Amino acid sequence: MGRMLYSVTMSLDGFIAGPGGDMSWLTEHLGPNPTVEKLIGDIGALLVGNRTFGGDDPHRGTDKEGEPFGGGWSGPQFVLTHHAPETPVPGVTFVGDLDSAVAAAKAAAGDKYVNVLGASIARQCLDAGVLDEILVFIVPVLLGDGVRLFDRPGGTNIRLERLSLTQAPGATSIWLRVVG
Repeated sequence: MGRMLYSVTMSLDGFIAGPGGDMSWLTEHLGPNPTVEKLIGDIGALLVGNRTFGGDDPHRGTDKEGEPFGGGWSGPQFVLTHHAPETPVPGVTFVGDLDSAVAAAKAAAGDKYVNVLGASIARQCLDAGVLDEILVFIVPVLLGDGVRLFDRPGGTNIRLERLSLTQAPGATSIWLRVVG
């Protein structure tokens, strides 16, 4: 079975979205990145939080809007939600609980990654002990407010082991394994 990977782009001050979930800040930081290009080929399925699925899109207003990785990836998507839309969405399965969503996404991914998208669902996966790796692309911008990479009131230490550290134009990536 595939591994669970949370991949995300983050500002230097720790935000993955601006106030209200605004993703427009990310648009100027999208571009060629060898780590992203390799990752896309290693993804077998997406596990997406409902707010992320229905939220802001850095590709808004373009032909890439609503497409995972700006249209660079296609495949099965699983959205964790208690309120599935009445109209089916092609290629998207809406699942009501985390365990079922993780099992379905892993089965669909085969030996490839299940790529987790969304801060809340990533935290839920971490809490459930099913998140294997985290890949953070750090871009040179300070947002000052918004959605944090991980928000854990009261705090908790989660040990991570660095797998790689790479640089590309406009971003530094840190690939980590969750160890406890």
